[in-house]
Amino acid sequence: MLKNLRNYISENEFRINIVTGKVDIVNYQTIDHFDDKRIIIEYDNGIITVKGQNLIISKLLHDEVLISGEIEAVEFK
Repeated sequence: MLKNLRNYISENEFRINIVTGKVDIVNYQTIDHFDDKRIIIEYDNGIITVKGQNLIISKLLHDEVLISGEIEAVEFK
């Protein structure tokens, strides 16, 4: 229970929210590749590839990235 409370308070867990035209990724490790058609992001358990058109990183923090554009696919590896 204490571990769950600590994770809730510090928000150390990886999280991804997908809505129309946006992908919000929290607690990622690194951005491996970035162009207007593909963004590759590493996280603890693998790699996320966001594919689309006119992709931009509209918010970039040390632990959060918001990708906007015409998102066609989000792949987990």
